[in-house]
Amino acid sequence: MVGENIETPGVFRIQDALRRADELELDLVEISPNAEPPVCRIADFQKFLYEQKKKQKELKAKASKIIVKEIRFGPNTDDHDYNFKLKHAEKFLQEGAKVKAYVFFKGRSILYNEQGEILLLRFANALEEVGKVEQLPKLEGKRMTIFISPKKKK
Repeated sequence: MVGENIETPGVFRIQDALRRADELELDLVEISPNAEPPVCRIADFQKFLYEQKKKQKELKAKASKIIVKEIRFGPNTDDHDYNFKLKHAEKFLQEGAKVKAYVFFKGRSILYNEQGEILLLRFANALEEVGKVEQLPKLEGKRMTIFISPKKKK
């Protein structure tokens, strides 16, 4: 009886379905209300809700979470610091995280925004093997940012 298709020729009878659900001490659950005729199932409603939540939880767990790691530079960042941050960015991209690198301009250092852009482009060029540029350097207020996303693994 449970899970069995009931097709009545001609007129759809909801009373029959409700009576059968009462006999089995279960609920009549509407699965697809927009179908013609509407699709219903005789089932335990609490169990039905539990299974739906379980499916949604599984889908959520399978969804990939995007992590964005930030790396901060100054307009006059030294080579040693640059190389140190470059290695970290490489590691982040290999782990699958996106990298947001930015040059922060303090006070009058905004005059050196060309240096900041050159630094970010050099940074993106060095990471070309493990990542691809998502957004070119863009000045927003006192920050010039660039986004680099990891390349797909083969």
